[in-house]
Amino acid sequence: MFPLLQIVDSTAKTIANAPEVKENIELLDLFMKGGWAMIPIVILSILALVIFIERFITIYGASKIDSNFINNIREYLMSGKIDAAKSLCKNTNKPIARLVEKGIKRIGKDFDVIERAVENEAKLEMYKLEKHMNYLSIIAGIAPMVGFLGTISGVINIFFRIAQTNELSIGVIAGGLYEKMVTSGAGLLVGIFAFVGYNILNSMIDGVANNLEKSSVEFMDLLNEPG
Repeated sequence: MFPLLQIVDSTAKTIANAPEVKENIELLDLFMKGGWAMIPIVILSILALVIFIERFITIYGASKIDSNFINNIREYLMSGKIDAAKSLCKNTNKPIARLVEKGIKRIGKDFDVIERAVENEAKLEMYKLEKHMNYLSIIAGIAPMVGFLGTISGVINIFFRIAQTNELSIGVIAGGLYEKMVTSGAGLLVGIFAFVGYNILNSMIDGVANNLEKSSVEFMDLLNEPG
């Protein structure tokens, strides 16, 4: 009976003196334990977020076109109010307005000249919308690789310490690995965000391109209308 009580008492003391195990992993702790690789990953994440927000606002604004814009231009041109049509284009800060204005300024010249001017302006507007988009694509590819590099660097350090001390401990290996795997996870998250953001913006740009093409065709048809 007494030996059994001694075993129970000894077990209780061991449990009481055992180090407290954290139920939840603090995000800040993981960030700090991630090592040097977390610095470029954070920088890349900030760049990706800034580029995405800036491009989203720009492209979203360009996609909002007044449905009556072309109709108003038609009325002005049919009435011979060229200056009023130009003024409407200048006061409408949209790609389609700049595209139509480029064509209006060449009214009286050959139809091919007007068409080329409109097409060139459309290409310029598309270039403006796609500005900085390639950076998102680059971040989507670089961030996971930086995270993986940080993990490999951490694993090398773990085995270097084992070689120096000649001690093999599961705790040291497991603890070091989970800390260094943070960089891979963070890099993947940033890469996924940049990849998804890039494709969302590309989809929005395709919508703007379709609207520009439709509006340019309507404008060129308008110039061909008799009257």
